[in-house]
Amino acid sequence: MSDSNEHELLIKTPKQLIYAVIAAFVIPIFVIILLAYYVSSSEKPAAGSNAFSEESIAARLAPVGTVDFVDANAPKVLKTGEQVYAAACAACHTAGAAGAPKTGDQGQWSARLSKGFDTLWQNAVNGIGAMPAKGGNSDLDDIEVARAVAYMGKQVGADFVAPEPAAPAAEAPAAEQAAEAAK
Repeated sequence: MSDSNEHELLIKTPKQLIYAVIAAFVIPIFVIILLAYYVSSSEKPAAGSNAFSEESIAARLAPVGTVDFVDANAPKVLKTGEQVYAAACAACHTAGAAGAPKTGDQGQWSARLSKGFDTLWQNAVNGIGAMPAKGGNSDLDDIEVARAVAYMGKQVGADFVAPEPAAPAAEAPAAEQAAEAAK
């Protein structure tokens, strides 16, 4: 009662054995080559990583600061409110650091706006609470600070000053003053 069909081998001839041995070596090697080609064929950055992009590398290699050479005798060119905000105010007012009201947050600005432009401007020029005078930039002119206050007020709908505060009339050149004094 033995079933001779149950225990038959798949490989019955030496030729089939040779094919099986060759296939056992060639197929895994072929799969390994295909995997190696897939892994190395193109750039596949890690998820969420752009550390090696040209922009990221350029940002890391950029100089920390710049030096601007300015003629001390040249008349000062006053900055706009937006320029002053970006240079001096944005560091605290964008994030709300040290209790600074966030730019554009009407709820935080409403009580301050009710005090009027002149009070806000004087607080910005002289400093208040944790805010240093002129936002920590003593090189700013009072007119530039006024422009920044007007700019931030406009971000929450205040209309303190329709245009930015104008610069005072330029003083007469020193030569003209000396000539008038000599008369």
